[in-house]
Amino acid sequence: QVQVTESGGGLVQAGSSLKLSCVASGRFFIINRMAWYRQAPGQRREIIAEATRGRSIGYADSVKGRFTASRDNKKNSMDLQMNNLKPEDTAVYYCAVDSTKSPLVSGTTSWGQGTQVIVSS
Repeated sequence: QVQVTESGGGLVQAGSSLKLSCVASGRFFIINRMAWYRQAPGQRREIIAEATRGRSIGYADSVKGRFTASRDNKKNSMDLQMNNLKPEDTAVYYCAVDSTKSPLVSGTTSWGQGTQVIVSS
């Protein structure tokens, strides 16, 4: 019942910027964690940004200094601002949401369908 929707992908040239958005909706009590992942062709899915309900956000080494994520707990959303994009950033970007239905139920993970980012040289 938890729906996750990503948007903002597209085709850009190296050195440009792009902003991705993730919104969680549906039936849940609270969101414990939101994260951005990406998967390039022929490679495993990797986590690139993670946000708990705290203020700090963790980043993968490959995107530190270039990508900035922001989570809005009230809007149940998480944006990913990507700057100085490189061809190696080309991938399908996915949003993951860990949520609970009630205080007495264990959390579950929901995934979006992904949004594609292509960076040309």
